[in-house]
Amino acid sequence: MNPATPDPIVVWSQFFHPALMWLLFALTIYALYLGLKVRRVRSAEGEEKKELIKGKFNDKHFQIGSLVLALMVVGSIGGMVVTYLNNGKLFVGSHLLAGLGMTGMIAVSASLSPLMQKGVDWARSTHILLNVVLLGLFGWQAWTGIEIVLRIISKL
Repeated sequence: MNPATPDPIVVWSQFFHPALMWLLFALTIYALYLGLKVRRVRSAEGEEKKELIKGKFNDKHFQIGSLVLALMVVGSIGGMVVTYLNNGKLFVGSHLLAGLGMTGMIAVSASLSPLMQKGVDWARSTHILLNVVLLGLFGWQAWTGIEIVLRIISKL
């Protein structure tokens, strides 16, 4: 292999993080949808409530939320590892700092689950607030991530 030609593994490894994050963004939106359904079950009455309970939205929300938490942590670490391996350094900027903040936020949000299961209202409100902010940051991260991917592609 020509030393001037980049190793295909190095080239393709740079796209693992963005691909995973776009999947994660979609899963996060789905988790929001399920969370809204859970709130609707809580406020429903009578036949509507019986029908909504059949959807098992609470269980699905918890399962998808757990998956989102795991993928966010792994994806954040993976993005930093690949960046470091390919460049010998991390680029400390708004994309990295917001991503680290999001990873912390999702951990705090998930840690509120036991309190929410006990019906603690402030925990539920905090969980919702953290996740709304997280989703907004995620949208911004997706945009800045596209810019980073375009820079990587332009150097290939």
